[in-house]
Amino acid sequence: MEAMIHGILLAFGLILPLGVQNVFIFTQGATQPNIFKALPATITAALCDTLLILLAVFGLSAIVLQFEWLRTGLMVVGILFLLYMGYSIWKSKASTVKTGQSMTVKKQILFAMSVSLLNPHAILDTIGVIGTSALRYVNTEQLLFTVACITVSWCWFLGLTVVGATLKKMDGSGAIMNAFNKCSAVFIWCTALLLLTDLF
Repeated sequence: MEAMIHGILLAFGLILPLGVQNVFIFTQGATQPNIFKALPATITAALCDTLLILLAVFGLSAIVLQFEWLRTGLMVVGILFLLYMGYSIWKSKASTVKTGQSMTVKKQILFAMSVSLLNPHAILDTIGVIGTSALRYVNTEQLLFTVACITVSWCWFLGLTVVGATLKKMDGSGAIMNAFNKCSAVFIWCTALLLLTDLF
């Protein structure tokens, strides 16, 4: 029981802060015609988080990150993608949801994978915090700890999607979501700038 509670609290602590991944999932819930059409992004983000948690617990990703050139390459790709994503969100219009021009399933999946797997901070947090914390448990306790972390991730992303879809229903004119898109784009560009300063 201790391992499960520890996993729940730890996962919530890592996932609660506003990040690019959270912003993207929330935006999909708010801009897709209905909540079901936002699920590709939600499920992809949750699956990516599941993969990162499993890698962190079993230590495979820690080996990969020993290579400095890989870390640098990951950050460069992440910065370029965030700049592009910020531009795409800035240019998008909430009103396009009504005309069926919201993000396609393929684009949702690619963006969700990118904000999950090309985010150096998320990877380092997962490995450094979850991976390290998992070392204190073995066998069944380690399994319970891992399952708790993964469950929190899935519940959180589904919740963000529902909240986004609910906000859309309250925003008939699309003005709130247009403003949110602008704020999201600025936040994403700031994240890219932060990564750039870390790189140098």
